[in-house]
Amino acid sequence: MTSGSGGWRVLAVDDVAPAVGELRRLLLEAPEVGSVVTATDTVTALKLIQAGPLDVVFLDISMPGMDGMELASLLARMTDPPVVVFVTAFEEHAATAYGIGAADYLLKPVRPERLRAALDRVQRFLAPPTGAPEPAAVDALAAVPVELAGRTRFVRRDDVRYVEAHGDYVRLHTPSGAHLVRIPISRLETHWSHASFVRVHRSFLLAVPAVRELRSDLTGGLLAHTDVGDVPVSRRHARELRERLLDAATRGVFDGGSR
Repeated sequence: MTSGSGGWRVLAVDDVAPAVGELRRLLLEAPEVGSVVTATDTVTALKLIQAGPLDVVFLDISMPGMDGMELASLLARMTDPPVVVFVTAFEEHAATAYGIGAADYLLKPVRPERLRAALDRVQRFLAPPTGAPEPAAVDALAAVPVELAGRTRFVRRDDVRYVEAHGDYVRLHTPSGAHLVRIPISRLETHWSHASFVRVHRSFLLAVPAVRELRSDLTGGLLAHTDVGDVPVSRRHARELRERLLDAATRGVFDGGSR
């Protein structure tokens, strides 16, 4: 489905009126969104969708009567369904949500930056198919040169489990060992963010597919366990990491610790 010139026509569905009102407010701040209608139950939502046209539905899961999953399953059978984004307080339905074609799965309370990422994904769903593919962009720093005893070797990004900052240097942790490189961690974060690396701490950049489990340390802090060591996760980055892991799991990008 493609939207008209006036921006996306969006439906927000949540049985909690303040929640759907706040979501509507956030959506209307997005430049892509032209209008937002709301519903507090799935029956009303279905009627609005059938009356359409609508481009996107932001849908709660836990609602009385027909829940959000059941409504989304009905929409998936439509000839030209709206894009569905789930907005819920529960993590456990993510696999089912992506399985029925949802564009994204947001956890409450919705943060503006996470909503922005969801809207970017919706844009890709709504974009009309193009003819010739665009030329591939240069993959910057897919391999990093490392100086060792007068010789230069290259460490592949796919072999790096996590990056640790040391002033103007970083240490790249791989199964073959740790390698010190003169490059700011902020630069690696910029160039490697598209390759599933995420900042989890002021001093650490983590490859999401390399995470085998999350565990607590002796002080109650969060650690991401990889096959080459544990990485501390700061409180401010914990939620984003959990969301990224959830998304990665539903897309099947994990490979048992080897990248």
